[in-house]
Amino acid sequence: MKVTVFGATGGTGTRVVARAQAAGHDVVAVVRTANGRDVVADVLDPDSIGPVIAGSDAVVTAIGARGRGPTTVQTDTTASIVEAMKAHGVRRLVVVSNSGMVVDEHDDALSRYVVKPILRRVFKHPWADMADMERVVRASGLEWTIVRPPRLTDGPRTGKYRTAVDTNLRRGTTISRGDLADLVVGCLDDPATTGHAVAVGY
Repeated sequence: MKVTVFGATGGTGTRVVARAQAAGHDVVAVVRTANGRDVVADVLDPDSIGPVIAGSDAVVTAIGARGRGPTTVQTDTTASIVEAMKAHGVRRLVVVSNSGMVVDEHDDALSRYVVKPILRRVFKHPWADMADMERVVRASGLEWTIVRPPRLTDGPRTGKYRTAVDTNLRRGTTISRGDLADLVVGCLDDPATTGHAVAVGY
């Protein structure tokens, strides 16, 4: 499978690239500045990223906002990616979001009434951007999967994680970037995850 990865130099993106390559995929890593190895493209310009996406079997975006101030980076880049995918007939999209902004019946009382309300204030702007990004994905008409991790660590891939579909994961409060990447890559050719949000954690 040919996979195009956006956000390929970030903490999660680098691990997605490595895991996808280890799984035997042909990976195109898209970056903003030249490093002599990856593909440079302006992700906010569908015409710029169109040739990069063309011919791909799937696209992953692990682009994240920097800092906690007002931002639309995830919404805008995802909208651009969706436009380019449609223009070039690429259907499969996997995006990395987060589980912290979602509250449901699988959250315990502490998370629901204390921890998440605090985090929503701290991450007000990036999480609002991420929620808008999810709406862009859901409305895209593509074969999408939203992956929602909790707090990320820099631990390795263990393969010992749990998932939940279209709901939060009970007591799933952390995940390593290595295991997050493992799930993201696993979703690429798993049709059961298409059209769903998948929460992950330990």
